[in-house]
Amino acid sequence: MTDTVTPLADLADHAARDFAAAATPAALEDAKARYLGKTGALTELMKGLGKLDAESRKVRGAEINAVKAQVEAALNARRQALAEAELSRQLQAEALDVSLPGRRRGAGSLHPVMRAMERIEAIFGSMGFEVADGPEIETDWFNFTALNTPADHPARSMHDTFYVEGDHVLRTHTSPMQIRHAVRHVKAHRHLIDAGQTMPEIRVIAPGRTYRVDSDATHSPMFHQVEGLWIGEAISFKDLKAVYLDFIQQFFESKDLELRFRPSFFPFTEPSAEIDIMFGQGPLKGRWLEVSGSGQVHPQVIRNMGLDPERYLGFAFGSGIDRLAMLRYGVNDLRLFFDGDLRFLAQFQ
Repeated sequence: MTDTVTPLADLADHAARDFAAAATPAALEDAKARYLGKTGALTELMKGLGKLDAESRKVRGAEINAVKAQVEAALNARRQALAEAELSRQLQAEALDVSLPGRRRGAGSLHPVMRAMERIEAIFGSMGFEVADGPEIETDWFNFTALNTPADHPARSMHDTFYVEGDHVLRTHTSPMQIRHAVRHVKAHRHLIDAGQTMPEIRVIAPGRTYRVDSDATHSPMFHQVEGLWIGEAISFKDLKAVYLDFIQQFFESKDLELRFRPSFFPFTEPSAEIDIMFGQGPLKGRWLEVSGSGQVHPQVIRNMGLDPERYLGFAFGSGIDRLAMLRYGVNDLRLFFDGDLRFLAQFQ
């Protein structure tokens, strides 16, 4: 402590002792105020200079400034010492044992549905099929009308879905890519078609997300589908059976399964058929399982592609990627794919 009667020559020593006794930055600021504050000892001495004559004021002012410099130096030194002490305390409190093994960050992996999709793309790619991608928000024309499903067609009730403004809909299947891809293909080869020459075949698959108002153990409002299309001058149901059998055997890595076609109805194919498979072994042995819809592309759909149905024909199919993944990985509830449960998903790493 100090007071106003402390000699100037002793102020620096008094201040140094008070600063050294301050154990915290707050205590140090209190000690500073006693010397350098508005009513501090040095401040009061500076105020008294006005009572001196010019010569004495000059000498006394120099003496006070010299002491003030010593006090400020002592103050800064103590501030630095307290800061270093605090840093040392924090380092000790937050010390790391570098000899401990590091914490590993778990490696991510592809979702099982994405694994199935990539497998499908690879298999059809090996057969010469392109992979097409398109918008998930579709126009009524591409999603329905161009696929021979006009506004008054009863088949639309099977595709009840989510509508958005501007005559658009969340696509109910990836079949709109039939039209989109075929129209681009025909436009690129129109000069050959008009000249009566053979147009390169259209051979494409379109995997992706689709949407319908449906939700249970085997259906989801959002699901994944792969559309397949092969158009040429001599593509028949025989080619469909050969291609799909080859695909399904490669996908499940088994030759011990059967394929059958059941008559069905789809407005964009004629004739139409459901595709069922039956495994020759395993827990599903002996059971027919529906995996796809298919058929010969309807003549009106061929016309909507910009082609002559008297010359060009082909087949199309649509398979549920989620269902194929369920069969491949032995999953009995579709909702498990979308619950985000890491205990389930970690099995596929």
